[in-house]
Amino acid sequence: MDKRENTVLPSEGLIELRNTTKAFGKVAAVDRLSLTVEMGVRIALLGPSGCGKTTTLRLIAGFEKPDQGAITIGGALVADPAAGRWTPPERRGVGMVFQDYALFPHLSLGGNVGFGLAKLSRAEREARVREMLELVDLPGMEGRYPHELSGGQQQRVALARALAPNPVVLLLDEPFSNLDAELRSQMRDEVVHILVQLGATAVLVTHDQQEAFAFADRVAVLSQGRLEQFDTPWNLYHHPATEFVAGFVGQANFLPAIVQPGGLFTELGLLPLDTGLPNGTRLEVLLRPEMVTVEEDPDSATFVESIQFRGADVVCVLRLPSGRLIRALRPAAMMLRRGTRVRASGASSHFVAFLQEQAIPLSMSERRTAPPL
Repeated sequence: MDKRENTVLPSEGLIELRNTTKAFGKVAAVDRLSLTVEMGVRIALLGPSGCGKTTTLRLIAGFEKPDQGAITIGGALVADPAAGRWTPPERRGVGMVFQDYALFPHLSLGGNVGFGLAKLSRAEREARVREMLELVDLPGMEGRYPHELSGGQQQRVALARALAPNPVVLLLDEPFSNLDAELRSQMRDEVVHILVQLGATAVLVTHDQQEAFAFADRVAVLSQGRLEQFDTPWNLYHHPATEFVAGFVGQANFLPAIVQPGGLFTELGLLPLDTGLPNGTRLEVLLRPEMVTVEEDPDSATFVESIQFRGADVVCVLRLPSGRLIRALRPAAMMLRRGTRVRASGASSHFVAFLQEQAIPLSMSERRTAPPL
């Protein structure tokens, strides 16, 4: 029995895009996209450059108008060309953190954070500014200016400014990309901690898979403006719905396979799987590097083409007799030398095969349930 989490989109949510399309000239940046974001959930829009993720974020924010389809935020219809509905950004109740932070250089931190609080009294505004700066661990810095801060501190101020008006949803457009690797990870974790504290709903745009997985409860993978899969990080990695998702999310080995009596025949041997498909059916099987086992074998025609050292582990790039390259993950302590002859095989509790662009899960045993988020 398949125990993967239920991925059916709910009928109602805090944010809903229904068959939303946005084209620039003849190119559809967003193509009939339907997506629901539930209250209190953090999602990431993930995909390569040009996939439509930033345009999707701008459609939600109100910086772009859809050509067709509808967008609802908090139960209110904010965009629907067919109905003549359009709500400007400042009336949508969204907070935005930009890639370059977009702080006002002539305003102090207090002025930046309090910029969207004009409706409050002076005392209320000052109290809210203090509260927000304490939340992002910058207490007592109301009088400082953006140029006096580090990149990480500027990002915290941008976050405080976006959260100060109590937005319905927080939108983040690759806000960590200007930071170095260590600070990027630290700031991402801090932002997640703050959002969890507040129970806030957030949508992050990123092209970084690891960032999406670390930040989000659910990840929407986009390609050419279309939604490929909207799921938990666990299911995206272990149960990709399409070949695009399998190849984009993590490293992937694809091997041709033929259905034969007893299982699937591949270049790594026979995988003992009953697919229920006719003998002779051709498939492609997904093997993650950690699913490939390697043993030294001087008589094998497979050899180690190269080694990618990653610290605690290494990725061995193997050249199969056919000339195909595949990757295998091994502990660094068991690192092989380039040119070593090896025997490779597939080892996993489940495999995913693809037939005519449709994912077909092929399980050797019952799948594990994804761990709680």
